[in-house]
Amino acid sequence: MSDHKPVEQTPEPARIGEAVVATDKPTEAPATSATDNNNTEEGPKEEAVKEEAPKTEEPATAEPAAESAKNEEKPVEDATVAATTTEPEPAQPEETKPAYLTSIPSLGQFFEHLPEILTKTGHTEMWGVTLKDSEDIPTVNVLIKFLRANEGNLSAAEEQLRKALEWRKATNPLELINSGKYSTSKYGGLGYLTTYEQDGRPLVFTWNIYGAVKDLSATFSDSDDFVKWRAALMELAVQDLKLKDATTVIDYDGEKDPYMMIQVHDYMNVKFLRMDPVVRTATKKTIDVFSTAYPELLREKFFVNVPSIMGWMFSAMKLILSRNTTRKFHPISNGANLAREFPAAIAEKIPKNYGGKGAELKDEARSVPLVEDEAPKAETKDHKPAETAEPVTEAAAATDAPAKEEPAKEEAKQEEAPKEEVKEEAKKETKPTESAEEAK
Repeated sequence: MSDHKPVEQTPEPARIGEAVVATDKPTEAPATSATDNNNTEEGPKEEAVKEEAPKTEEPATAEPAAESAKNEEKPVEDATVAATTTEPEPAQPEETKPAYLTSIPSLGQFFEHLPEILTKTGHTEMWGVTLKDSEDIPTVNVLIKFLRANEGNLSAAEEQLRKALEWRKATNPLELINSGKYSTSKYGGLGYLTTYEQDGRPLVFTWNIYGAVKDLSATFSDSDDFVKWRAALMELAVQDLKLKDATTVIDYDGEKDPYMMIQVHDYMNVKFLRMDPVVRTATKKTIDVFSTAYPELLREKFFVNVPSIMGWMFSAMKLILSRNTTRKFHPISNGANLAREFPAAIAEKIPKNYGGKGAELKDEARSVPLVEDEAPKAETKDHKPAETAEPVTEAAAATDAPAKEEPAKEEAKQEEAPKEEVKEEAKKETKPTESAEEAK
């Protein structure tokens, strides 16, 4: 037993040293093996040594495991980062929306309803602009004008656009410029168009010289024809505004809207206009059409040489048109003061009779093509004798038949029956000539 004691004591330091490197579990195995058999001491030592190798490698293997765990965690972190970065993508369309769709009230909704409006009306053209989507600047400007004319009321703006498209489809005002046959005697000298340059943009003027009307009844009695002629002049002015070539969105408040024109109505020598019903009817119809089909194209409207009896017209306009439109109306009793309303660069181009230094309208201004109606009258005069001669000769032949038969009295006596037939034929011929004269 004394021999075994040193053997039992010697492993203690080793086990103490091993405990520094290895775990506490190996210390139990040598204690049990030493009590059972002294010859098996080497076995426990070898087992301890064998166990030491993997145990000493555990810290080394634990570090790669931790690194691998970290490596495995990185893709997860990357995935979460990727997920967080991809979350805003659905919101990108809102962020990339043009500012005018969010800053202008109801404009976005207007564009949402636009396809339905175009489908119902079957017409897509407005002022030379083919209406498209919210990325098309000319279309944006058109819709802004309709919203502005209705003070932001979306339903009213949509209804007005629908009516305007329906009117353009039925009337085709673009064709009215050249295809319309407007009489020179009715509209000669009555409407002009001038375009000046201001700040690199065209400043368009339309001139309506109502004092040039020769015959109120002839000019205004056919109110539909008058409205077509007036719309043709308006379309010429709209073309000069170049709305379809717009590259920037106009301001909603209209202060910086270059796509607007100046209108001048001259009432020099106009008398008793208020009392004439045909003029009143044509004026009302023109206001109705223009307030619907041409909203927010007017920058300023000047009524020059206005007689006092014209006050009724301004009152009527205020009842029909919006405040945004009526605030632009300026009556001027003396037309020579018109040039004072504009900067010097524009004032000097205005015709002299309106206070400027420019040429007269009839010499330099443009107008709607007119048809000379004097030539057809001359042709009808040439043909009238022939046309009137034919029924006259027919009537004369019928009435003169008995006279022609006088030299042949003897033959007439013998042939009384043929005479009676001739008389009856003459009577039949005279009847249509009388009705023709009544129709004339």
